[in-house]
Amino acid sequence: MRTIELYEHQLSAVKKMHNGCILCGGVGTGKSRTSLAYYAIQNGFKLDEVRSVVRGALSSPRRLVIITTAKKRDSKEWLEECARFDIIEVDIDSWNNIKKYSNLFNCFFIFDEQRVVGYGAWSKAFIKIAKRNKWILLSATPGDSWSDYIPVFVANGFYRNKTEFIRRHAVITNYGGYPKIDRYIDTGELIKHRLDILVTMPYKRKTTPHYIQVGCVYDKVLYKTIWRDRWNPYEDKPIEEGGELCYLLRKCVNSDTSRLEALCPILKKHHKLIIFYNHTYELVMLREYFEDVEVGEWNGEKHEEIPKTDEWVYLVQYSAGCEGWNCTETDAIVFYSQSYSYRMTIQAAGRIDRMNTPFSDLYYYKLKSTAPIDLAIARALNNKKNFNERAFIAK
Repeated sequence: MRTIELYEHQLSAVKKMHNGCILCGGVGTGKSRTSLAYYAIQNGFKLDEVRSVVRGALSSPRRLVIITTAKKRDSKEWLEECARFDIIEVDIDSWNNIKKYSNLFNCFFIFDEQRVVGYGAWSKAFIKIAKRNKWILLSATPGDSWSDYIPVFVANGFYRNKTEFIRRHAVITNYGGYPKIDRYIDTGELIKHRLDILVTMPYKRKTTPHYIQVGCVYDKVLYKTIWRDRWNPYEDKPIEEGGELCYLLRKCVNSDTSRLEALCPILKKHHKLIIFYNHTYELVMLREYFEDVEVGEWNGEKHEEIPKTDEWVYLVQYSAGCEGWNCTETDAIVFYSQSYSYRMTIQAAGRIDRMNTPFSDLYYYKLKSTAPIDLAIARALNNKKNFNERAFIAK
């Protein structure tokens, strides 16, 4: 017989959850435990609202499958949570392998860290699974536009497929010969569907975030050469397309040594730092700069643990490690360069903002120059939007 305590916001969410719902809670609010509590209640546990606990034992449970990030799978974080409920038989795999489970029937799926935006291979596999099994989805950022909800709406049976959704709700126009959604209609129906599936977990955090802007300089002459002349000074050749132009502008800005120099006083203050970066050239510079400090890395090639020393630096690439793990050993994150993605930025900040952190004040250092591209990215993120390269180049 197991007894698992729940926080008030988790208890409230469990009572509202249902098959096909999206459990929407901020980073670090305990969505994993809440989802497992819901699964346990569906399979033998009882909810004690007076004591804010679930207790009992599993009785003939459905097979549990958890689809999560590769990092969260490898860290065994989900296994630790499952052990609290005596859940021994569980499949935990990454979104990259979701197709392996497309033919399962009568199971219970927990889709962690939502990846079912758009209508690609993962979304199609998700819809196929959803029609044959019980499921819930966990997300801190469930969708930025109505198109992000298409797979979940289809999986819930609100629409037969994407085509029906587009026909009923999207006004299509042509820009440069390509069809594009101009606006949505009958949004009242869409709002109702969203309210039907969203289960929110509001949580008053005990932490206070402090966002600190750290000014950096950049080579203005080099920047102008890249921007005005459309010239690649690193390879001495013309720039051929917009993506390359933005990459080189950012390389000019982010590789300035003033960024490295800004790190020393931050490390002296906190002793343990998580540093998020984007590109390999940044990683090379950071490695060289911290050659006398214990360094751990998480990126596409290295999956190292956080160092177990009194002073360390943990270098994390946004795309590889912005979610699916947590750290309560430090109160500081440095954004060495900015991500294009608002969601990634929020997820990255949440790595230290956990319910069990011993810190009441958390510090986020944003290294930023006055370069036009740096300012444009910052504006987009401040408006809770992703940075659009095409729009920036067109100005």
